[in-house]
Amino acid sequence: MPSPALHSAVLEAVGRSITSGDVPAGTSLTLEAIGAEHGVSRTVAREVMRLLEGLGLVRSRRRVGIVVLPMAEWNVLDPHVIRWRLAGPGRDAQLRTLTELRHAVEPLAAAGAARHASPEARAELVDLAARMRVLGSAGDLEEFLTLDIRMHELLLRASGNEMFGALADVVAEVLSGRTHLGLMPASPEPEALDQHEAVARAVRDGDAPAAEQAMAALVGEVRSALGAADTAVTPEAAS
Repeated sequence: MPSPALHSAVLEAVGRSITSGDVPAGTSLTLEAIGAEHGVSRTVAREVMRLLEGLGLVRSRRRVGIVVLPMAEWNVLDPHVIRWRLAGPGRDAQLRTLTELRHAVEPLAAAGAARHASPEARAELVDLAARMRVLGSAGDLEEFLTLDIRMHELLLRASGNEMFGALADVVAEVLSGRTHLGLMPASPEPEALDQHEAVARAVRDGDAPAAEQAMAALVGEVRSALGAADTAVTPEAAS
């Protein structure tokens, strides 16, 4: 049997080529061409196409073959698709849309967590925020990222809204992408550390309005930073 690593490598390569636009919508693919390009068997190529079809990137059509689909058909909330898009030329647009999603959802999730979180979750949030303060001040971005992902996941899953909880992997991919693409400062901004602690305290205290406000400020700063970066590279800003 082909190794999972082989499947993964080909899936990554083909997925990135589609989401980057190198292989545009409407392109017909064949198992033979995929196998030849990546040096894999027809069995591996077929499995990769099956996985990509599940992500909405391609569709098998009788007498036509395997056709690349437009972005409107993609499962844009799947972590694979998010990761590929963040690694491609559309990174800035992807960060913008994902941050807008976070801005719409996470403040409400924080408010929900203030109402519904268990005592254990409330205590863990306060502990996470305190540890993030220490790691952020020390510039330990990898360990900080691990705790940051856990904190946002816990808030989403403790919100009492299963739809918010289902977005935990999406937010984790965004946070990872910003760090690994070098889009985070060498040390987290003090204001961001303050806001993480403010969210944790508000959830601990059951103060839903304060939790919502603090999370809105936290995600709003990310949104503003992305907007400022976009403005800095526009022709209007350069003139």
